[in-house]
Amino acid sequence: MGIFDFVKGVGKKLGIGGEDEASPTADSLKKELDSHKLGTDGVDVVVQGDTAVLKGTVKDQSVFEKAVIAVGNTLGVSKVQADELKVAPGAGQAASAKEPTFYTVQKGDNLWKIAEKSYGKGQGAKNNVIFEANKPMLTHPDKIYPGQVLRIPDLNPA
Repeated sequence: MGIFDFVKGVGKKLGIGGEDEASPTADSLKKELDSHKLGTDGVDVVVQGDTAVLKGTVKDQSVFEKAVIAVGNTLGVSKVQADELKVAPGAGQAASAKEPTFYTVQKGDNLWKIAEKSYGKGQGAKNNVIFEANKPMLTHPDKIYPGQVLRIPDLNPA
């Protein structure tokens, strides 16, 4: 699956300033990840420069994707490497995660516009699907910002 790109200069600030803003620590990223209560207790975070490496196992594809964006949407992180983050085999579920669809918010975007870009013209009403798919990292549909990466779920999952 690989490496996911993020905008290093935007995102949630961890720490209280100084060097922590430029380079989040593995501990601060793990604390941020766990704060969302996604079920990522078995996930380890390692920092290599401006890349966060996620290792471990999560219960399903949505937790995999949410873990990637929770860590990636942090100030100072430009890449999330998830080669060693696996989805646990479950009821009829493949053991390896599928390639997720992410969208980087552009200036002037809102969830309606993103839904139309992602799902097609006339599909703006599907914006709530995108909002729900990005909870708890998103707390309000209007609180998105340029450079933020959102997960775009399949409308018809296989």
